[in-house]
Amino acid sequence: MCWHPNKEGCLAFGTDDGKVGLYDTYSSKPPQISSTYHKKTVYTLAWGPPVPPMSLGGEGDRPSLTLYSCGGEGIVLQHNPWKLSGEAFDINKLIRDTNSFKYKLPVHTEISWKADGKIMALGNEDGSIEIFQVPNLRLICTIQQHHKLVNTISWHHDHGSQPELSYLMASGSNNAVIYVHNLRTVLESNPEAPVTITEPYRTLSGHTAKITSLAWSPHHDGRLVSASYDGTAQVWDTLREEPLYNFRGHRGRLLCVAWSPLDPDCIYSGADDFCVYKWLTSMQVHSRPPQGKKSIELEKKRLSQPKPKAKKKKKPTFRVPVKQESFDRNEEEGIKENSGPVENGVSDQEGEEEAQEPESPCGLALVVSREPVISTPVSSGFEKSKGTINNKVTLPKKEPPKEKPEALIKKRKARSMLPLSTSLDHRSKEELHHDCLVLATAKHCRELNEDVSADLEERFHLGLFTDRATLYRMIETEGKGHLENGHPELFHQLMLWKGDLKGVLQTAAERGELTDNLVAMAPDQYVKAASHLLSIHKVYEAVELLKSNHFYREAIAVAKARLRPEDPVLKDLYLTWGTILERDGHYAIAAKCYLGATSPYDAAKVLAKKGDAASLKTAAELAAIVGEDELSASLALRCAQELLLAKNWVGAQEALQLHESLQSQRLVFCLLELLCRHLEEKQLPEGRGFSSYHAWAIGTEGPFVQRVTAVWKSIFSLDTPEQYQAVFQKLQNVQYPSATNNTPSKQLLLHICHDLTLAVLSQQVASWDEAVQALLRAVIRSYDSGNFTIMQEVYSAFLPDGCDYLRDKLGDHQSPAIPAFKSLEAFFIYGRLYEIWWSLSRPCPESSDSARAGHGRTLSVEQLDSARAEETDPEAAPQPEPSRPAELLLRLTEESKRVLSACKELFSEKHASLQNSRRTVAEVQETLAEMIRQHQKSQLCKSTANGPDKNEPEQEEDLASPQSQCKEEKNEMVSLPELTKRLTEANERMADFPESVKTWPFPDVLECCLVLLHIGSQYPGCVTQEMQQQAQELLQKYSNTKAYKRHRQTFCT
Repeated sequence: MCWHPNKEGCLAFGTDDGKVGLYDTYSSKPPQISSTYHKKTVYTLAWGPPVPPMSLGGEGDRPSLTLYSCGGEGIVLQHNPWKLSGEAFDINKLIRDTNSFKYKLPVHTEISWKADGKIMALGNEDGSIEIFQVPNLRLICTIQQHHKLVNTISWHHDHGSQPELSYLMASGSNNAVIYVHNLRTVLESNPEAPVTITEPYRTLSGHTAKITSLAWSPHHDGRLVSASYDGTAQVWDTLREEPLYNFRGHRGRLLCVAWSPLDPDCIYSGADDFCVYKWLTSMQVHSRPPQGKKSIELEKKRLSQPKPKAKKKKKPTFRVPVKQESFDRNEEEGIKENSGPVENGVSDQEGEEEAQEPESPCGLALVVSREPVISTPVSSGFEKSKGTINNKVTLPKKEPPKEKPEALIKKRKARSMLPLSTSLDHRSKEELHHDCLVLATAKHCRELNEDVSADLEERFHLGLFTDRATLYRMIETEGKGHLENGHPELFHQLMLWKGDLKGVLQTAAERGELTDNLVAMAPDQYVKAASHLLSIHKVYEAVELLKSNHFYREAIAVAKARLRPEDPVLKDLYLTWGTILERDGHYAIAAKCYLGATSPYDAAKVLAKKGDAASLKTAAELAAIVGEDELSASLALRCAQELLLAKNWVGAQEALQLHESLQSQRLVFCLLELLCRHLEEKQLPEGRGFSSYHAWAIGTEGPFVQRVTAVWKSIFSLDTPEQYQAVFQKLQNVQYPSATNNTPSKQLLLHICHDLTLAVLSQQVASWDEAVQALLRAVIRSYDSGNFTIMQEVYSAFLPDGCDYLRDKLGDHQSPAIPAFKSLEAFFIYGRLYEIWWSLSRPCPESSDSARAGHGRTLSVEQLDSARAEETDPEAAPQPEPSRPAELLLRLTEESKRVLSACKELFSEKHASLQNSRRTVAEVQETLAEMIRQHQKSQLCKSTANGPDKNEPEQEEDLASPQSQCKEEKNEMVSLPELTKRLTEANERMADFPESVKTWPFPDVLECCLVLLHIGSQYPGCVTQEMQQQAQELLQKYSNTKAYKRHRQTFCT
């Protein structure tokens, strides 16, 4: 269901039988039903602006909003709400005409409009998401992130305090991972050619089953709630990739979720336990979905729910083994192919149940593949049942029961017309992938080399997809096999399909088998009927008969042998069979069908659908052979990333070798491998878990940057400045999202190494401005993720002697990179400051490496507060030993003294003022949001006469507890005009700062002041009185926000 955004009481609905209609909930009239039905269940409805042909005409001749529906057959229809009796339009036609697509359009499973009505997102069965622009639905970009069917897409609202968040789009699929993409850059740049996005802005991992629904909070910025088949609903802070609240009240799989438009604390969720729950986020005891044993317990709880009794259907027991045998023979490859891919280390624990469940958005039920060579027609099942009944009647006789089953078995196991070809299509995955590559080479290369010709000779079964001469060779091979096995009647059939009726009669006469009915012994009635039609030259009728009864292999053999190669009937056979094979999970054979239909793009896409490294590599090779360079590059990069997750460095480099445009990515992966090896040698946790290093990554010595450039020169032949510059230009166009505390370690390392590669390339061409900025980006990325170890290792590897070397290279103080250099130098001193503090806090002198290993993340303001509390508590603080001053003198080396004296660089007045303004803005926005939430709660309480909401005023009174006294005092004492004034003044101050200061982050100045004051108070003599006084002045001047007020009172009074 979907309410009209503007018209009160107008409710759109879709049904499981494909109907779409409108209800006027203020009227007792029956609903209006669209005259155009979907072929399968309607899964999604959305209101959006009209597009051609419905948008053509004047303003008064068309509605401002039309209804879009997405059905299980993969079609999106546009309905005119003013005239539902008229024909609905399939938007695929407009998409194809506008964008001139040559490949087949994917099966659509979800539609979602951006709030401004200018952008439409379509989710697809293959996991891709396409972004279109109105009015003509021009494709702007394609998101290749999910690898399974997309179930839900949700755009962020556009009425928050941060307008840029309206470009966020969250999506969930049959996999358990939620991706959030920031499309601001793409939509504002409005590219001429479609862009492919392969990196998410945020990744939300935690669910253990597929995602069914997503909803953004209308009361918060960046807060999302998700519903999953794991039986829970999860609230996320998407900007920090952090799980907040988890609801586990349902006893079934969740299907939908919605945020209350009035109460920011209230969420509604529905599941297949036939219940809708209203729950409060603040009342949840869990913060993330259950994992491991807890997940199993929740599943047991769900299964313990009583289920309605199903109606019993009488099924003849004698038909079960027939179906089982047919399944075992037909689905041998399907079982192998359907083992779902693992995405980001999380797989759908439902075991691909969506293929069998009616609520699956694709709407395609699991259909047992009916390959003509091994399946049994429906009518033969009735004959089997009759035979079995007769067998039971004649049980008193001793002899017939032994013969009857044999006769039945022979009839059930009908001999295939093409048994050798069928068996070759059921080999290992590696062999099937090689078939696809040989076929692609044969069809798209003008001159075949000896190896390819030998492969085609050996793989004769590919004649079904190449040319007629190869098909004839396949038929002759199959015919010889029939003769050798004593089945001349099947040999006669194949010769007849080939059109060699004279040869059939001649061979039959030579063998003394010329009869009036050479086709009487055909495998079954459909093939027999088709052979009769061929004998009287009705080829099209024979092909249609075989196709309509799902004998696609035989139909293609006949059509290819008797019709012109360009006949559209042949292409339709390939595409129809390929679609069925793709639906049933036979991706390799489906790819061969698409190659036969001259649709190589679709062949590569279907091969990549499984998502494992082997399939992605084959798909990339195939795309390269057929000339789809962009697709080949994206698939090869995906393959390399999958192998990187599997800790396979060698395989990742081999995958990147598949396409020349990925030479720059090979350098990034090379630097990443060397860095991980470097971390492993230092026995740091970030370097553990990798294996299969290249020989050039082991046993090398010398400075890190020299090792990197030496490997680049010897392995990748990268030596000249022109080569460095070309690679730099390619890598510079790749941008990764900022890091958070929840960014996975391996993803963080890859993104950092991308920036470090740019830094090394810039150094090689003496572009020191670019080198400083790239190096700073790597440091900031590690700083934002809270990974202090990586930040310090970047400095030790790339700036082992400090920042003086870069200062000398920059030279001129007017260089545009000077602000970036100041930030880079400040972070360097910031890291060394923490190392000195930790080394002083240890009972015995230790190296800086051990200090880094023991402190992976920097301390927060709260941790500094607790450290200060321990220091002022005489019982909690450790008593100094008599020999401590001597130890301090030994521990405080000349280098440490130099670093402490250099800390004055951290006392930047302008950065302290900017950071204070930003803290003020964030604090005021938080206070305003809290005031709005409290006001909404009070209004909700007034409008509620009874119920649980009556207790809410009491809950508000409870907020005046000592723990929240400061918060309440703030809200009571400060009025709305005062908050608005503060916000305006802070924004004006921020606008006055130069862009050079605002562009590059700087360590928190007040945090550095606190650390120095801690060191000075705990270890007298380490910090000069002048520096302590300067730190106190900064703290006194800029600590007017809640986070630092307590510290100002401690150190400045």
